Amino acid sequence: MSRLDGRAALVTGGRQGIGRAIVDAFVAEGADVATCGRGERPPDLPPTLGWRQTDVSSADGIEDLRIEMLDRFGGLDILVNNAGIQIEKTLLDTSDEDWDALMGVNAKGVFMACRAMIPLMKRGGVIINIGSISGNVADPGLALYNASKAFVHGLTRSIAVDYGPKIRCNAICPGWVMTGMADAAFAVADDPDTAKADALARHPAGRFGQPEDIAAMAVWLASDEAAFTTGQCFTIDGGMTSASPLNPRLF
Repeated sequence: MSRLDGRAALVTGGRQGIGRAIVDAFVAEGADVATCGRGERPPDLPPTLGWRQTDVSSADGIEDLRIEMLDRFGGLDILVNNAGIQIEKTLLDTSDEDWDALMGVNAKGVFMACRAMIPLMKRGGVIINIGSISGNVADPGLALYNASKAFVHGLTRSIAVDYGPKIRCNAICPGWVMTGMADAAFAVADDPDTAKADALARHPAGRFGQPEDIAAMAVWLASDEAAFTTGQCFTIDGGMTSASPLNPRLF
């Protein structure tokens, strides 16, 4: 028997990257999955998998998702808030429009999705929020992104406290996972190649992360194996934030 057999799951931002890896992993573990994104349905999504073109920063978009989850599943067992965007700017370079765009998706979108879906969730339901090590330690030139992920971590703990034992809520905090977001973050460095080499040298695991590394943690958190786990923020970063700035691999 697969770990998520018969469970209804919604994964936001499932078109690519970490979100798509979680969708694929949940399907492989027997879940009935729906996902969403701003673009059109990816042509390689399984035909049985639910899809809605949605902007999670929109209250109307979240309400449409809520209605679809009721119509499709009659309720929800698992919610993964993965949708997110990144803006590579320092505080003084950040505009009000940047605030509205990024915080609308990364913070308000997570808040609204949880608020809409919690009433639909069955006892034993699971929420997994995708945070970031950037919510714990600030990456240069990513002021709003860092702040938005700190918000996600705090909201995760609040949901766990307020809605347990009916619902478990945890966050996954990825480090450098090789997606388009990671490439964009390296690109703002004065010397992107040197920055990437330096970051790699700080990984005791000897490599950068892959979306499948995060998906594996999401499967565990969604399963009964994690039944006593809630209110936690799990760092999955290949050991990078455990290393001293004076990394011997650089010498």
